[in-house]
Amino acid sequence: MKQTEFPIVKCPTCGNSVAWLPESLYRPFCSQRCKLIDLGSWANEEYTVEAQEDNIETLQ
Repeated sequence: MKQTEFPIVKCPTCGNSVAWLPESLYRPFCSQRCKLIDLGSWANEEYTVEAQEDNIETLQ
């Protein structure tokens, strides 16, 4: 029987290798801890997403 190979990705928080499997509950993170650290970074506005100039006018 041939095994299906799944890609290995790096956890965005700590850099550990994570198999991209359906069973990996926290993918792309390696653990709940890394997932919560990332969520906290978004909540603390450590990450930002830039808006394009033409979209800024429609937001006002």
